[in-house]
Amino acid sequence: MGSGRAFRWTVGVTAAALALLGGVVAVEATRVVGDVLDAPTAAAFAEQHAGAADGEPGSLVKSQELHGVPAASRAWRLMYRSTDHAGETVVVTGILVVPLGPAPPGGRTVVSWGHPTTGVAEHCAPSRAADSTIGIEGLRPLLDRGYAVVATDYAGMGTDGPDSYLIGTTEGANVLDAARAATTIDAAQASDRVILWGHSQGGQAVLFAAERAASYAPELELLGVAVAAPAADLDALFLAHTDDVSGVTIGSYAFGAYADAYADRGADLADILTPAARAALPELQQPCLLTDLDALHAIARPLVGGFLAADPTTLEPWASLLEENSAGSVGFDAPLFVAQGLADELVPPTATAEFVEHERSLGLEVTSRRIPDVDHGEIAYAAIPSLLAWLDAHVD
Repeated sequence: MGSGRAFRWTVGVTAAALALLGGVVAVEATRVVGDVLDAPTAAAFAEQHAGAADGEPGSLVKSQELHGVPAASRAWRLMYRSTDHAGETVVVTGILVVPLGPAPPGGRTVVSWGHPTTGVAEHCAPSRAADSTIGIEGLRPLLDRGYAVVATDYAGMGTDGPDSYLIGTTEGANVLDAARAATTIDAAQASDRVILWGHSQGGQAVLFAAERAASYAPELELLGVAVAAPAADLDALFLAHTDDVSGVTIGSYAFGAYADAYADRGADLADILTPAARAALPELQQPCLLTDLDALHAIARPLVGGFLAADPTTLEPWASLLEENSAGSVGFDAPLFVAQGLADELVPPTATAEFVEHERSLGLEVTSRRIPDVDHGEIAYAAIPSLLAWLDAHVD
């Protein structure tokens, strides 16, 4: 190739690369500007008007289209009705994202996402984040495949309501009702076909959603259930973290929620937490896990070794509550995908392996992916290629 021709080729390639880069920068800049425009309206959207709880589970209270969205998509904040562990109506918020372009005949299949732990304070809800869609793991490839993706905040986050942390029936209902609410946004063209996908706390949420789907939301067609490092066995989770900062953090969230939700069953914090732990509980529940981790650990670390007053896996009613809120009490009629990082120090890989075998014993078709050198925070993203292949084989 002559020097002049080579020069022209190099210039052409460079120009094309710069044009592509410029396009990417322009798209991301538009999204950032959109996020800035959306942020001031989040608190106002979270306010519930009189009668907000009056309606059927899955019905929409209100919606708001967002400006800051992923490329080639539309998105909305949602406020919708759901139920808690006692069957009482609760108001919940979330996010719905759909790709641009026409939906297939019959509408878009909905992926209802259960997020991992972000905190328990109202302002820690994913929909209240600066970028409200960034935490939906696998969002881009799911949109590229034409799915509508809806993401609940869970009750008590995003708007006023009872704390639901690791309360499986509440979280599961919130996941299913988010899928119902998605179908009420006409422009989303969402169908009743549903895939459930969740990570960590969200893994527990979608497993409970799957176990209750046939009775709670029989109009939904459950196509598949996928989880990454699910908090499926709460006994195993708490036993693995009795003397570390994760145990203090998770315990402060869960025991506070259980004491409120199950007070009528004798769930008293004085029986399970030390006086120092009880005194610190309000402060522990304010920082958000993803944005205020250092502040959270500064509060939690001095309580390591002095947090629990008794073993929650043996003391009643706590032992029964942990068992009831562990997944796997019943099966469900859909294939299950389970991913687990073998370097996970939060959800024990052995506990997930035992859960997989338990689900198989219930007659479920389970695909298990155990991924070496991947930790708890990485597993959902690391599992995406396997998840997409599984969707091709079992769902699409």
